[in-house]
Amino acid sequence: MTCNPDQGVLAQMHALSSAEEIFAFLSVPYDQAVLNRTRLHIMKRMGDYLARVDLSGLDDDGILGEARKALTQAHADFENSTPRAQKALKVFAQPRGNVVPVEGIRLATR
Repeated sequence: MTCNPDQGVLAQMHALSSAEEIFAFLSVPYDQAVLNRTRLHIMKRMGDYLARVDLSGLDDDGILGEARKALTQAHADFENSTPRAQKALKVFAQPRGNVVPVEGIRLATR
């Protein structure tokens, strides 16, 4: 993990290539089992949380603090929950449409 301190915090984060590197960069502890199971969901949720914050008026320390807070909360969201329950990705948030649950299928007996 090589980060250029001349770049802003967000640019440095974008240069990282794994969730583990982002956790290390932000000095946020994590449970490897949770990360292995839900890494895409955690990263997506972190982005969602950061998108809700106006970062434009913050210096690098402020942005770093907000990023830490977002990542910590995103990880916590999935510690005792599932991606489906959290509806982290669009596929889980959309109505199911014409899907018939297996429980709804009965075999005709003759």
